[in-house]
Amino acid sequence: MSELLEKSDYKEILHSKRANIYYLEKCRILQKNGRVVYLTETEKGNLYWNIPIANTTVILLGNGTSITQAAVRLLCSAGVMVGFSGGGGTPLYAGTDIEWLGPQNEYRPTQYVQKWLAFWFDEKKRLCVAKEFQKRRCDFITEVWSEDEDLQEAEFYADDLEIENAIDSYRKKIETADSVTRLLTAEAELTRKLYSYSAKSTGISSFVRLHGNHEAQVDSKASDANDFLDNGNYLAYGQAACTLWVLGIPHGFAVMHGKTRKGALVFDVADLIKDAIVLPWSFIYASENKSAKEFRQQCLKKFTEHRTMDVLFEEVEKCCQIYS
Repeated sequence: MSELLEKSDYKEILHSKRANIYYLEKCRILQKNGRVVYLTETEKGNLYWNIPIANTTVILLGNGTSITQAAVRLLCSAGVMVGFSGGGGTPLYAGTDIEWLGPQNEYRPTQYVQKWLAFWFDEKKRLCVAKEFQKRRCDFITEVWSEDEDLQEAEFYADDLEIENAIDSYRKKIETADSVTRLLTAEAELTRKLYSYSAKSTGISSFVRLHGNHEAQVDSKASDANDFLDNGNYLAYGQAACTLWVLGIPHGFAVMHGKTRKGALVFDVADLIKDAIVLPWSFIYASENKSAKEFRQQCLKKFTEHRTMDVLFEEVEKCCQIYS
């Protein structure tokens, strides 16, 4: 009988420093010799591939996957979020915690949820936190688009007049917004401008943002851009869900996307990084006829390069400290 590794045998890596997100399909995930592996079937036989769970934040299980109880136990011991999804990572299906299967750990920190709830029941403070998130969102777009040479090669520039005007205008509206509704309206306007700029930069002139069924989108590149936006956003949701799980903050205590959506805080937190990375690469890779796999790999590479997990943790922790 193989000797199983105990949790203490793993070299712990802080979630904010973990590098890996996996999307797996048409395979079986199981425990083998104390490791979590996924099994793929080929004409020449079965191949086993190791998953470095101590350095993994999220695993999305797509079409044709199965997972054993022993594998889930090891994933949970390492604090890895698991989500069951459709093809390409969308949509997420129901799990035990919103759409995510969160590891059960009764010894997570309580100070963050206590600080979050200390301000959450105050509508004015919730609005202040929502504004802080949106300001950091603007900062991160500017930082990434200014530093990333790959984006600049694709003609995405933070100092383009169109982008500067869009972000400056949004910052002013953030300051003057007296309700979440007004903030959401201003946010939607910024997103439309970013879509327009991205479509223009990549020559996808017929782009219209659609969700789910893209049959109305005649242009294949525009349809691919929509698919990539969906895929990439769910990768960002995974990082946001992991951040909130580690800090022990329930996903239902949203500040912007509405108290009627149980997982809305995941969307609030993911907004910090989506536009800076997922949005431009969705258009770039659609225009270059790249595959969904290549797009996901690029997103994950850029998440690591621009330290997105650090950004999420730092912003949530900062708001807990300031507004509690």
